[in-house]
Amino acid sequence: MDEITDTYKTIAKPSEEILFKEKKSKFFGYAFPVENEEEVKDIIDALKKKHPGANHVCYAWQMGIEQPNYRTNDDGEPNNSAGMPIYGQIQSFEVTNVLVAVARIFGGTKLGVGGLISAYRTGAQMALEASKIEERLIEDSFELSFEYSEMDKVMRILKQRQCNIVSQQMEMDCKIIVSIRKRDAKSLLKAFEGLHKIGVKPITS
Repeated sequence: MDEITDTYKTIAKPSEEILFKEKKSKFFGYAFPVENEEEVKDIIDALKKKHPGANHVCYAWQMGIEQPNYRTNDDGEPNNSAGMPIYGQIQSFEVTNVLVAVARIFGGTKLGVGGLISAYRTGAQMALEASKIEERLIEDSFELSFEYSEMDKVMRILKQRQCNIVSQQMEMDCKIIVSIRKRDAKSLLKAFEGLHKIGVKPITS
């Protein structure tokens, strides 16, 4: 049986700015944790303001865990000479929910496509090396509904399976929202099987 993967890697906070020089061109590299494309747009706009002399601000991002999406942007550099090498480093470091951007200030000497690929890859690698990468758990959430008289049974099961109680409403009719590591979710559902007075509903994000 395949073991469920329920962890992923991302960066804890924006990286320090890194500077890399190649044939007088300057490459400024950055990595940011992101959750949506709106954040990406705001960050890229801010980097363009920060580096008004930059000829190109190229980037790649990946978001999502089980079915990640990604996008690359060459910002005027030759096709696939900037965004894809940056994205290659995101894959190499196995991180998601991350944006890596490299701003280039042209130094007067053309690098050629091979030189650009190498420079953008190095800028992205250095930005990710300067980041604090952390592993996070993937959790499933459930809403439990039951009468107050079932409280002891419910709490015993939740404690045995080390569930986190996210919120609770304790009245005659009780509702509790819990989260649990994805790989342990089946075991939790099995524990409630046959307890017909307790309703269990998955919460989809």
